[in-house]
Amino acid sequence: MCAASPAASDRGDDVQVPALYSPYAPALHPQHARIDQRTAQWAVHYRIGSPGLRTALIDSNIGTFAARILPDGREDVAQLLADFVLWLFGVDDGHCEDGTLGMRPGALAGELSRLLRVAQNPETPMPGALADGLRDLARRFTALGGTPAQKTRWVDSLREYYLSVVWEAEYRSAGTVPTLADYTLMRLYDGATSVVLPLLELGHGDELDPDVRDDRQVRAVAEMAFFVICWDNDLLSYDKETRSGHWVLNVITILQRQLGCSREQALALAVDQRDRVLHLFALATDALRSTAGPALRRYLDGLAAFVRGAQDWGITSARYAAGSVTFTPRLEHPSLEPLDIPVVAWWWDLVDELALAEPAAALHSVTA
Repeated sequence: MCAASPAASDRGDDVQVPALYSPYAPALHPQHARIDQRTAQWAVHYRIGSPGLRTALIDSNIGTFAARILPDGREDVAQLLADFVLWLFGVDDGHCEDGTLGMRPGALAGELSRLLRVAQNPETPMPGALADGLRDLARRFTALGGTPAQKTRWVDSLREYYLSVVWEAEYRSAGTVPTLADYTLMRLYDGATSVVLPLLELGHGDELDPDVRDDRQVRAVAEMAFFVICWDNDLLSYDKETRSGHWVLNVITILQRQLGCSREQALALAVDQRDRVLHLFALATDALRSTAGPALRRYLDGLAAFVRGAQDWGITSARYAAGSVTFTPRLEHPSLEPLDIPVVAWWWDLVDELALAEPAAALHSVTA
């Protein structure tokens, strides 16, 4: 547990995030500029968000983010992913964080449930720009070869995301924060990470057998990827969020409240948490890859590309203004000690199940 520190450490100066461990090499789809341009056009065509929000989203280079997630995938699927991610930010920023619905959990649940119906059945006559955009995305998902099972999984992942942001809205409306355990569980889904997974398969023309994709060990590494992506997002966005003057829900603030930490101590602890999860992820995916078939190997590589793509986008996008943060392929103090967070402690069962051991995983490339 952190010890209390002098109040001077909690001044409003910018947090200095150290070089973050990342064992994966950067990668980018060769058509990233074209993908980004088309996503900007899509946002304008479907009038996603208010004019100010739309401009901010376009300036965030979300198409490049998708191009980092699928660096060697189908361009048309990377385009769908880019448009979908921009749409998700339109929901998150426009409804959940800055919109009035973000303070009204019941009303937000109703709006998101109606949108979910559009994803399930695009012919549903729901008016509004977000419904129109989602209708286009759902139809394109099928047109690009998404199977009914993959479409159902995509919709189910949207439901997970919607449920978590309604949960978050309850805290926002009350002006309170959750425990670390509840925050971790909520963050696995409110980062809208699980909704990307069906597109990792589609982007390479794959459809994993459900018994493979939903295997406990494969599901564990997917959740680890979600954790790292969301913890990194919290670290990279903390300064911008705290300067906004809005209610802030971030792992740094959670740790400060729960453990009585200074901001700097909470930052160090959050970095240690994401390092330990990413270290476990790298070892576990290596072990799983050694016996996996081609489709599962591509899926595991896709998870790694998602992790690294989120990191590179986070330090290059105007959305976070975190350009001073760097990454290192070396972990100074690798550890397979489980995190003291009960909702994710089971991930470390893989240490024995897969016979994982030090040293840390070597530098990987996700472009092969």
